[in-house]
Amino acid sequence: MKRLVRVAFLVIALGFGAWAVARQWDDVRAGFARLSWQAIALSLVAVVAALGGGMMTWRALLADLGSPLPFRSAAKVFFVGQLGKYIPGSLWPVLAQMEMGRELGVPRSRSAAAFFLTLPVQLGTGLVISGVTLAAALPGAAVPYAWVFLLIPVLAVVFEPRVINAILGFGLRKLGRDPLERPLTRRGMLTAMGWALLGWTAYGLHLAAIVRDFGLSGVSMIVFSVGAFALSWCLGIMTFVVPAGAGVREVAMVAVLAPVLSQGQAIAVALCSRIVIIVGDLVCAGAAGFAARRDVGSTHNQTTGKPV
Repeated sequence: MKRLVRVAFLVIALGFGAWAVARQWDDVRAGFARLSWQAIALSLVAVVAALGGGMMTWRALLADLGSPLPFRSAAKVFFVGQLGKYIPGSLWPVLAQMEMGRELGVPRSRSAAAFFLTLPVQLGTGLVISGVTLAAALPGAAVPYAWVFLLIPVLAVVFEPRVINAILGFGLRKLGRDPLERPLTRRGMLTAMGWALLGWTAYGLHLAAIVRDFGLSGVSMIVFSVGAFALSWCLGIMTFVVPAGAGVREVAMVAVLAPVLSQGQAIAVALCSRIVIIVGDLVCAGAAGFAARRDVGSTHNQTTGKPV
């Protein structure tokens, strides 16, 4: 029964992911026609690295809360669960991660806490790195979005372990759940933030590889790409009702890229970026699932005496 539910979840998630590509196929094809294979390959490699940074952010938080997972097991839970973001509704990823984590001995409340902590960590670090890089690469580019950066001091207070632990405890009590066995520590939070910053840098390299084929290159453009992607993604994260921030992130990216690209070029870049990320999600989920399955098979063969 569990296997059937998991297969159904994957089929539905993949279906919505395919629909997101198909409904804009003409624009996507036109955009990719301008890209070289080298740009596409570099962009995909950078996306996979960025998704890995997101997984390590979540894994660091989960370990700090008391459930350290081996790399491959953590990758399977995170990447397969993340496919749920393509299904309408905001809770599918956390529900999937809670169920898969439970099979590995992770309490549901701990999985949920790590999931919901990952979002503000990504949001806070994304706003910081976007503000710094946009100001450094193109002064004035971040001015129209100054209101978004007002969240930074708020998130800085929330990231204080005593504050976040109190918030988590209050939420669990309201839900009738047992309190967390281990509180979040400052070291764990800083580790998670470090991985998140590396993830944003990789996402920026992914965008820089795409815009390079639209005539933009140089160190300043790489720095600008980091900020442009981080800011547009943060705006998408804040729109929880839309699957994977669909549409919101692309609109924001077009606006942020306006100082350096025409509207048509910016739309093409945003659509290409989205498709590469969808492919990256599928690659990471497939690779993590395959690696974890091999581990299970290897363990089974060792216990039964069969050669691996």
